[in-house]
Amino acid sequence: MGHRNLGLCSLKYANHVCLVSVINYRIAATTPFHPLWRHSCSLFHSTITNAPPPLSALHALSIKNASLQTLNSANHLLNLYAKSNNMGNAQKLFDEIPQKNTQTWTILISGFARAGSSQVVFNLFREMQTKGASPNQYTLSSVFKCCSLDNNLQLGKGIHAWMLRNGVDVDVALGNSILDLYLRCKVFEYAERLFENLPYKDVVRIVSWGSMVSGYVWNGMYEDCLKIFKLMVRELVVVDIRTVTTVISACANVGILEFGRHIHAYIQKIGHRIDAYVGSSLIDMYSKSGSLDDAWMVFRQINEPNVVLWTSMISGCALHGQGRQAIGLFEEMLKQGIIPNEITFLGVLSACSHAGLLEEGFRYFSMMKDAYHINPGVEHCTSMVDLYGRAGRLMETKNFIFENDISHLTSVWKSFLSSCRLHRNVEMGKWVSEMLLQVAPSDPEAYILLSNMCASNHRWDEAARVRSLMHQRGVKKQPGQSWIQIKDQIHTFVMGDRSHPQDKEIYSYLDVLIGRLKEIGYSLEVKLVMQDVEEEQGEVLISHHSEKLAVVFGIINTANRSPIRIIKNLRICTDCHSFIKNASQLLDREIIVRDIHRFHHFKHGSCSCGDYW
Repeated sequence: MGHRNLGLCSLKYANHVCLVSVINYRIAATTPFHPLWRHSCSLFHSTITNAPPPLSALHALSIKNASLQTLNSANHLLNLYAKSNNMGNAQKLFDEIPQKNTQTWTILISGFARAGSSQVVFNLFREMQTKGASPNQYTLSSVFKCCSLDNNLQLGKGIHAWMLRNGVDVDVALGNSILDLYLRCKVFEYAERLFENLPYKDVVRIVSWGSMVSGYVWNGMYEDCLKIFKLMVRELVVVDIRTVTTVISACANVGILEFGRHIHAYIQKIGHRIDAYVGSSLIDMYSKSGSLDDAWMVFRQINEPNVVLWTSMISGCALHGQGRQAIGLFEEMLKQGIIPNEITFLGVLSACSHAGLLEEGFRYFSMMKDAYHINPGVEHCTSMVDLYGRAGRLMETKNFIFENDISHLTSVWKSFLSSCRLHRNVEMGKWVSEMLLQVAPSDPEAYILLSNMCASNHRWDEAARVRSLMHQRGVKKQPGQSWIQIKDQIHTFVMGDRSHPQDKEIYSYLDVLIGRLKEIGYSLEVKLVMQDVEEEQGEVLISHHSEKLAVVFGIINTANRSPIRIIKNLRICTDCHSFIKNASQLLDREIIVRDIHRFHHFKHGSCSCGDYW
């Protein structure tokens, strides 16, 4: 014990000697009995205990002993203030320094940048230039960081242009600060050009690669993220686990299974341990890419699953309509002493909703509030509204909304309106749509759901009025898209798409397939077309939906009996649902479709959702 104290004392004494020599105190630094020794000891102790350092006392003693007459001494004390986030005293000391150099300005700017005071940083940067001090790479990195925080693209571009004109060298930190600004502001052309021209080529460049990967994912540009990752692997760039999990999330959002499997194999190849953190990312990716079996495989390989891993698996089961499995997992998790969080309960409630388990859903909703004291969030309430609505309990749905004071939530009314459409309650649907349009007059889904509901009941005039109101308010419908991965390429389709190289083959096969499906009882639901048109024209419109094109493309380009996996950015319509269900029976193919809400597993003429979505 005594030796440890002696060692710490020696460290404090060494720190005192170093500190005094740097700050140039005009006091002998050889004795530990001087008052300054006690202050320096306290200062060092504060750095290892996170206690507030006695910088004010040190500052006062420095002034008393005329120690701040040299700029280096003043800069050192200024840096101590800035590093301890004491920016008020840092500013006071800065104002007292008569002759400031680049380091002085940079210390203060960096301190305010760390504190998130962007406007102060911008003002200091402008003042610095007017006083004739030239910014260095550290100064510029801090300024670009604040430009990113404030999305101040104009200032950032101006500084970058000044750097190019003056030949400023770009190091790793500065390059990544500029890169982060362009990615956050979605100026991808600038970001890509900067990335290609960064001068450093060694392993440190991993930071820049990681910035590009994260930037693309943050902006929803998942395919670009995957392209960057492929390039990283090709150029033998060392990939850290953070970048790998970011790429896994991109695969999950796009839903491309084969690429996700390649990344899983890559993780194993480079020797990264698949712990609960990485495992939960893989489970999420496999679940959202349509392979619940692969998700289960990862889950079973983790020796000590935590709440995040359990939650990922529960949510995966919910997404695929495996409500009973999700509930069984949840109960097993509780038996093992794992405490659920709000996301766990969201997965459980979603599972109950997709499987139509009303009593179980209500029980878990009460458990969340009463046993675990978790206040229901927007998504929890939306799941309960969805659960009541899908069960056809529309009046109870209405009561739940007002009893829980959630009538201001857009998602709640959208779910309720979808239930009205599902149960063909047009009058209730019109009232719900009015409530929704009051809350979110610019949401296109409200207009689409109401118009489709009117059209499905042949109320063409009402459907036309809804479309007219949508047009008057400048609300635009999001175009439907479906995509499928064949080998290493993603193929995207929109309704009536003629841009694909195989378009003639696709449409020819589609016409033949629809004819064969009609022979076994399928009929095109022309009533779903959002306009009053002749039946023949309506059949053409409804038969060329993006899901049908993607499915046919998959049939043409994959081996017999292999599963076909489709991703849809919107809710799958009832006609496409019927088309794919019948096609799975006729062709004896498993077809898996992920829409905006859930997975549909079509096999032998039936769907995992039980026609309940």
